[in-house]
Amino acid sequence: AKETAIVFIEFQNDFCKEGGALYGGTKEQIQEQGTVKNAAECIKKARGKCLTLLVPILFEQSYRDMGCAGVLGPIHNNVVNTKAFQKGTWGGAIVDELTPTAQDIVVDGKRTLDAFNSSNLDFMLRVNCIKNVAFCGFLTNVCVEGTARSAYDKGYKVFLLKDCCAALSAAEQAYVEKSFFPYIGEALTHTEFLGRLE
Repeated sequence: AKETAIVFIEFQNDFCKEGGALYGGTKEQIQEQGTVKNAAECIKKARGKCLTLLVPILFEQSYRDMGCAGVLGPIHNNVVNTKAFQKGTWGGAIVDELTPTAQDIVVDGKRTLDAFNSSNLDFMLRVNCIKNVAFCGFLTNVCVEGTARSAYDKGYKVFLLKDCCAALSAAEQAYVEKSFFPYIGEALTHTEFLGRLE
């Protein structure tokens, strides 16, 4: 357990709560999966047993730190158009259910799909001697998959906490769980994963 971390990706109001800029797309799957409830239970039980990291995606309100949105593509354009994930706003804040405590690390700088690409995630894992990493959050088939794939390439043993994730559809969720993840690691529930830390 001491060499294990759980990474909670983008549990922010814009994805998770009524009134959030992108909640219209995630609402159905969050409710079906119990994503936020399961993740809140997971982080509470994991604290003190393994490293817990929260990885929000945040931009300046001007989006100047995004660079040229046309280069970054449609998914970043959608963030700009919906005014999502702005620093200092309710929408960009981590949901109350996963409010960081002194036991958690909040990873800074995520602006890309793969969290390793633009944040200090790899540094935080390495300095804490982590070898095994479980991923969960949003969107399962975009940032979660992209970050997990990168972790595998960096030599980490990877897991997907499938009941603590959400995509825009059940089909996209199933693709990651059943078609993609078996290539790089293991998809399991947070209860199954935490059971291995005992």
